[in-house]
Amino acid sequence: MSSSLHDNAALEARPIPFDNSYARLPPQFFVQQAPTPVAAPRLVKFNRALSGDLGLDADALERDGAAIFSGNTLLPGSQPIAMAYAGHQFGGFVPQLGDGRAILLGEVVDRNGKRRDIQLKGAGPTRFSRRGDGRAALGPVLREYIVSEAMHALDIPTTRALAAVTTGERVYREDVLPGAVFTRVAASHIRVGTFQFFAARSDTDSLRILADYVIHRHYPEIKDRKNRYLALLEAVSERQAALIARWLHVGFIHGVMNTDNMTISGETIDYGPCAFMDNYNPATVFSSIDQQGRYAYANQPGIGQWNIARLGETLLSLIDPSVDAAVDLANAVLKAYGERFQTPWLAGMRAKIGLATEEDGDLDLIQALLALMQQQEADFTLTFRRLAALAESEDKEMAFAASFKDPESTETWLARWRERLSRDPQAPTERARAMRSVNPAFIPRNHRIEQAIEAAVKEEDFSLFEALLAVLAKPYQDQPAFAPYAEPPQPAERVLQTFCGT
Repeated sequence: MSSSLHDNAALEARPIPFDNSYARLPPQFFVQQAPTPVAAPRLVKFNRALSGDLGLDADALERDGAAIFSGNTLLPGSQPIAMAYAGHQFGGFVPQLGDGRAILLGEVVDRNGKRRDIQLKGAGPTRFSRRGDGRAALGPVLREYIVSEAMHALDIPTTRALAAVTTGERVYREDVLPGAVFTRVAASHIRVGTFQFFAARSDTDSLRILADYVIHRHYPEIKDRKNRYLALLEAVSERQAALIARWLHVGFIHGVMNTDNMTISGETIDYGPCAFMDNYNPATVFSSIDQQGRYAYANQPGIGQWNIARLGETLLSLIDPSVDAAVDLANAVLKAYGERFQTPWLAGMRAKIGLATEEDGDLDLIQALLALMQQQEADFTLTFRRLAALAESEDKEMAFAASFKDPESTETWLARWRERLSRDPQAPTERARAMRSVNPAFIPRNHRIEQAIEAAVKEEDFSLFEALLAVLAKPYQDQPAFAPYAEPPQPAERVLQTFCGT
């Protein structure tokens, strides 16, 4: 496969019909940056289904994918750029971050009329690399591919995986590792940190350009509002609160909720040290770099609000010329954040325990179950999935109780639950079906991800990676052939730490 940035065969067609609106913004928003060619690219995974949704030429991309998705071949219409942004990292502000190893190839308008970014991660250094090599190792690329596609199948807003390519080169971290490039698709890659970049420079003109661009691209319904910049803060707050509620419903821990990892579009982005809980504990932290537990499972809603506050700070000059008035208006949005989170979280938790109606005592019932799960070290995913089976058949109580250290500890809560169900109109079969649609049987178990990564990195064996993708594509369906993938890890298999891929 050619290592040239312009491959003649690829230039004969336009397998990706680029239309690059962000590259048409003023030059302070990005730097032009071509990918750095790699030695021997090999396509290890291509997402044909996503390619079709994007309106791309899947056959051409699969045929020439090694060169295209490594960055060796630059397709017609691509305008590769590295985006500028800043960010709070673990609470400390860094005025310039930017895409240090990611290059935005361009944008496409998909079959539903939605504009989507296509970006390479690990495509070489940029002016924002800060002495980094700009490359990615195979393990983090496979992790992001697995988890982002799993999140999509779980119906949680997320960036998507289009392709993974090995480079034939080594990258140097704690160990020498095989290199890879990941192709990511997003509604956009604009972050809270993008706004912070211009606010830190007191560049109000660029802030206004950015805000207007975001409104046009992501929130066109607010463009005619009297105070559209306040409406933008409200809209982003609502999407982020709803997103984090969905994370909690499936036991997901992002691991690094810095403001540069929080999208304005409301998609989950940057699957570095992320993980899914096994045993329920709200203080769970996996990230090796989160020493203080800042981004623990239960802290995520509050961190979401904190990040929205940082976004609000950048918008003050646009919200109102009076600083005091702008602060009061932004603070009102922050005050409403709690309800914006609590409403979808509680609705989702009601659905998880089989309630179609609302009563004042439901929150207490839910919290009592979570407290019991924590005390009894019950597996988060299995507990709710087995509760769905119990909702349909009383003979499943033993299987449900088996998730708890002391099975008899469940009796008091189950009595409360059954009493509550007696006032809910659903028939048992209907209730169980609804519960299975929101309580997955399969999640990306950390030990399964690590097994797949280890086989690929050490043996160049991608069979476990492919099997895991197949299982996770249907997370809400019982798949008897893959029953072991639903089980939590044995003590020796537990993964206690996850690591950032940079």
